[in-house]
Amino acid sequence: PWLDSLPRLYYNSVSMTDFCYECLPPLVFSLSRLERVKFDNFREVLKKVDVVSDYSKNNMEVLKWAFNSVYTRAYADKDGQGSDVTVTPVGDMFNHGTETDIEVYFDEGKNAMVYTTRDVPANSPLRISYGCPTNPSFLFARYGFLDETSPATFCKMMDIPKTPENVNMGMDFSKMLFYHDTGDISPEVMDVVLYAKVLAGLKSSPETDGYKDAFYNAHMQGDQATKGQIAEQFRYETLSEIKKHVDTFLESLEELEKKSYGKSMEEHPRLPLILRHNEFVKQTFLKVQSNLAAAGVGQMEYA
Repeated sequence: PWLDSLPRLYYNSVSMTDFCYECLPPLVFSLSRLERVKFDNFREVLKKVDVVSDYSKNNMEVLKWAFNSVYTRAYADKDGQGSDVTVTPVGDMFNHGTETDIEVYFDEGKNAMVYTTRDVPANSPLRISYGCPTNPSFLFARYGFLDETSPATFCKMMDIPKTPENVNMGMDFSKMLFYHDTGDISPEVMDVVLYAKVLAGLKSSPETDGYKDAFYNAHMQGDQATKGQIAEQFRYETLSEIKKHVDTFLESLEELEKKSYGKSMEEHPRLPLILRHNEFVKQTFLKVQSNLAAAGVGQMEYA
């Protein structure tokens, strides 16, 4: 019964057609490529397994189904980083939720133990976390669903190098956020853009030299007064950089959508979900764009 209950069609990145990849924004594209590499590694290992027939080894649809049936439904250890991974029939049917209701533990005998973490009303779903709720692109790439309850999404700035200094300033997928309902911008986006783009791009002069180091040191030392003073001084330039990114990203989403026109959904059954994901991100970015316009950002360039 459990095997019969498993999905016959998966929607994650491993299952996508090559054309589907052409419709993905940069972040989810890079995440999807990482997932595809894991599948490719699985295929290479399987070649050395004698008990699997050559027919199965060369049947891509069967291989993708088998890989997804285990990979997307298995539990790692509690922190999700251990080498012990377990498939738990029936226990693998708990859905993801931004707000969770249960946790799953394994005892020394590898028996799955499920506990509620709060009072759950009758007829309510029991949910666990599949990953960071502010990174719906990861959930989409790995598991093949769109979490529309995500309160925020990564700001999609992929051109900032991941240096130790930038990381210290807050460069992280779970911190550099645009909020879906309000279009608010997280403080980490402001800090990283100011430090890595605005201050790093200042022309050297007696008036500007030292701002970048002063801002970084103030951040690391908890000197909110100095940090706030520099942030306020360059606030317009910081918001202008963000607006430039938002405008460019929205244009790229429009181009990605155009690629889907006239394509067969039977040939590319994951395409509707990709378009829903892109629309979810688009609506978030439009709210950010609207807030920036209301704040007068960008008007000075056209005055």
